[in-house]
Amino acid sequence: MATAAVQAGSDVTHIDVLIVGAGISGIGSAYHLQEQCPQRSYAILEMKDTFGGTWETHKYPGVRSDSDLYTFGYRFKPWVGTPIASADEILKYMGEVIEENGIAPHIRYGHRITKASWDSKTNLWTVEASTRDGASHIFTCNFLWMCQGYYDHEKPYMPDWPGTERYKGQLVHAQLWDPKTDYTGKKILVIGSGATAATVIPAFAEKAAHVTMLQRSPTYFYCSENKNELADKLRAGGIDEPTIHRVVRAQIMHDQDVMTKRCIDEPDAVFEDLKALVRAFTGKEDFPFEPHFTPKYRPWQQRLAFCPEGDIFRAVVEGKVSAVTDELETFTETGVRTKGGVEIEADIIVAATGFNLLMMGGIPFEVDGQPVDWHETINYRGMMFTGVPNMVWVMGYFRASWTLRVDMLGDFVCNLLNHMDQKGAKRVEVALREEDHNMPLGDWIENDNFNPSYLMRGLKHMPKRGDKPEWRHNQDYWAERGEIPKTDLEGSEFLYDGVRAGKKVTEAA
Repeated sequence: MATAAVQAGSDVTHIDVLIVGAGISGIGSAYHLQEQCPQRSYAILEMKDTFGGTWETHKYPGVRSDSDLYTFGYRFKPWVGTPIASADEILKYMGEVIEENGIAPHIRYGHRITKASWDSKTNLWTVEASTRDGASHIFTCNFLWMCQGYYDHEKPYMPDWPGTERYKGQLVHAQLWDPKTDYTGKKILVIGSGATAATVIPAFAEKAAHVTMLQRSPTYFYCSENKNELADKLRAGGIDEPTIHRVVRAQIMHDQDVMTKRCIDEPDAVFEDLKALVRAFTGKEDFPFEPHFTPKYRPWQQRLAFCPEGDIFRAVVEGKVSAVTDELETFTETGVRTKGGVEIEADIIVAATGFNLLMMGGIPFEVDGQPVDWHETINYRGMMFTGVPNMVWVMGYFRASWTLRVDMLGDFVCNLLNHMDQKGAKRVEVALREEDHNMPLGDWIENDNFNPSYLMRGLKHMPKRGDKPEWRHNQDYWAERGEIPKTDLEGSEFLYDGVRAGKKVTEAA
């Protein structure tokens, strides 16, 4: 495999492909690049001091996947543990991928990117980065593969609640939780009811005196045993792990497709099924769903929180957890008061209030000296942008495992790079076609499709979408798995070295 070459007489390091981020996306992308484009040199720039991305950021009690690892794991490395895995188990899995495939020498840890600039005269990206010792480092690359994730890993979303200065206990956002914190015997208030709350609340309940969940509105929970019966049967029959991984992965994706469609076509029936699972895991036929566990939106309009073994509901039944559905009015010296007048006392208050969306990791981008405003670009299939050459962005799925798209885009990028080699092209970008003239444009995703608060707050920073499959990220893995691999790289939406595939740029709309 080619190695990175340092340009003679300068402190600029040149590589063919620069991957940004050593999380689940970056490590998977590096694997595909090595396998499918071994002739290309690459490096991974990572802001943190180790790999893992989101699994390194979050250290709150019980932190775990909310997707099954048969589909969240890479397609090329079988998962052999329980479907829902802890952060430590996921990090171990990623570490094995790095070691088994010789990826470690390509990772530059502690490199914070401060600027990325494209020059059409040289067909190169120049990426500036700084390290903690104050040194600056410059990289040039032919292609930029953005795998940095979608939210701010350093500044989570913390509402500006009144009265926080009066509170004499400990207030912390879940994303900034210090794992050394002892909460044994403490009264804990968790503000929020999404996937983070669903994870941390049952973990707190094991040692805390009591846990209260304060939510503005309820969330849907999907309860299930933390095992996969098909995988267990295949293992008992002596089937090899790669086959088990492939078969179980396919079965889960089929089941998820059926579930997603049912959430749209028969949401009330789905909710009844979800409630039946809660009753089964708690053993309480009369489990009270009103008012704290009856959401106002349809299932999967926001993320469906996975609940292994029904743990949060069992904790409710055991009296370890209680729920309050109301809005926070103010903090007090001992806790909070809601707008409905409920006083909640707490030794520790944990804000599970979500992320701040951060487009492209907050890195300033320029194309030929002009700043890039991502909201003014149009997104091509959720991975490329009009007016931004030689770059692909990895954005995963909300209703299916993120990593499914990492594998899929890994194939796409490698096919694109190899296609450019065959053409002798140095630059590729996407542009609207003649048939896209006057195409209506909208926000990156429709409100009635997927509308968690962090996404709604950040839409003004996201690219625009069109009303055609090519110009949107439809969040439908089951459609994309057929569409993206069949992408015609000579389609008229692609420009190579400034010339539209099939016709000249001057002939385009």
